[in-house]
Amino acid sequence: MATTARNKLPAIIINAEDHKRLTALASSALDRIPEVAEALLSELERARIAAPAKLPADSVQMGSTVAFEADNGFAKQVTLVYPGEADIEAGRISVLTPIGAALIGLSVGQSIDWHDRSGKVHRMTIRSVTSAEKV
Repeated sequence: MATTARNKLPAIIINAEDHKRLTALASSALDRIPEVAEALLSELERARIAAPAKLPADSVQMGSTVAFEADNGFAKQVTLVYPGEADIEAGRISVLTPIGAALIGLSVGQSIDWHDRSGKVHRMTIRSVTSAEKV
């Protein structure tokens, strides 16, 4: 199958600690939400893993606040969190959602296609990333 520029996946980078935790999380969710868990595992398999100090400041990591724009003109700013911290009203989206799994590891300027829960494909582009404050 030929790959076009539109569906070629962008390079992503994830910190080693999050990679380990997310792999366990996605594996444990395979029975409950197989489509999203498989999508997240697929992203984790292709990710480059780095120490937190070596990550680009503009890469989406757990706890990052991300502004993105979709191909339909929809623009949003969200914070990527673990499922127990998710609160859509507060703009905190779980990494175990289709859009959350698509966001992890991307950097400013990169675009990726993602499927919403109805199966419709959307293309989003990362506009800005604010790193999570480590306490």
